[in-house]
Amino acid sequence: MLIHSASQLLTLSGGPQRGTALGTLSILPDGAVLTRSGRILEIGPTRDLLARHPQEPLLDAGGRVVMPGFVDPHTHLIFSGDRALEFEQRLQGKSYLEILAAGGGILSTVNATRAASADQLTGLLRKRARQLLRLGTTTAEVKTGYGLDLDSEITQLSVVAEYSDMLSPDLVPTFLPAHAIPPEYQGDSAGYTRRVMEGMLPRAKEMWLQRFAGQSLPFVDVFCERGAFTLEESRLILTRAAELGFPLKIHADEFENLGGASLAAELGATSADHLVCTSPADIRALAGSSTVAVSLPCTPFGLGETAYTPVKDILQAGGLVALASDFNPGTAWCGNMQFVLALACRAMKMTPAQAIAAATINAAAAIQREDSIGSLEPGKLAHLLILDTEDYQQLGYRFGANLIATVIKNEQVISVLEDAGC
Repeated sequence: MLIHSASQLLTLSGGPQRGTALGTLSILPDGAVLTRSGRILEIGPTRDLLARHPQEPLLDAGGRVVMPGFVDPHTHLIFSGDRALEFEQRLQGKSYLEILAAGGGILSTVNATRAASADQLTGLLRKRARQLLRLGTTTAEVKTGYGLDLDSEITQLSVVAEYSDMLSPDLVPTFLPAHAIPPEYQGDSAGYTRRVMEGMLPRAKEMWLQRFAGQSLPFVDVFCERGAFTLEESRLILTRAAELGFPLKIHADEFENLGGASLAAELGATSADHLVCTSPADIRALAGSSTVAVSLPCTPFGLGETAYTPVKDILQAGGLVALASDFNPGTAWCGNMQFVLALACRAMKMTPAQAIAAATINAAAAIQREDSIGSLEPGKLAHLLILDTEDYQQLGYRFGANLIATVIKNEQVISVLEDAGC
């Protein structure tokens, strides 16, 4: 298929963008993309590609923007239930940590998720994932973490790993049993930490090698935060995960600066996520490492907070910054990366170009997929978006509506505007 006549072809070629280089879109005016067997074969001016490939099936971009699909490197798509009551409690003045201490928050979702079958979780995952694709996300990381016992965590991991749907994003699994302290271990975080290290991580690897041999091991994540796991507990869990061969991620500095970002850099974690309260020392540690700093602006927005990731400081120090939605039932029930971009521009003063790069090529680096997705280059997967606009700056500028006209993924062409009756 030859996709031609793009007003702006945003290639984002050249790999992840560090520091002040973030926002290099490498735009090709009146560009075209030749795809074959689900991969990009060639990129160039429309006139040249039409002349070289006169027999190819054509898709006219109609003078609109063509760009890589969004990559969402931090979601919690697999869970049951909702927390609308908790939202009302926050509006009445209770903090997230107060609700968690009273047995709400993550623990209320744990109860609902433990009670759900694998088939029920698959159905919920499919519904949410399909919504993400229509909003332009073609790859999404998905974490477990709403079971907090061996059976339910393994079930969630298996559901995500087995999931395949042409009308959904490609899903990248993360094992997160260290998301919170479960009810049966309240007051014994050390005991649950041992359970994760000695029982859950080895069992997850065993299951994976039995059922998904030949596929890369999933990420292992930990929530390093007051009320969840201490810095030392996080170190123990991540060190054990690394010994077993798992790639690492960490939730860090969402509410307090415990040093999780520096721990991520020290251990070679692929990403450190949230980073709202990250100190200058931690920022320097991140900037001197290959760890991607993943900002989740929907979370402070969802909590009604005013503090966001210090993106400008991280970039000035030379760090790698990505954006993600943090789709979850408690603080950010939003998988719309277009809104994430709009919020990043307003709350963290990122330019639209910076936000686009952070949500594509840098986001791909945050899940170790920068060699196959995140930019439009020969050899990469043909995950593309055609926007309903001729100028990329409309992303970030406009919000509250879907600017995606067409999604192209795995040789499927999904006409979003036609489906919406527009």
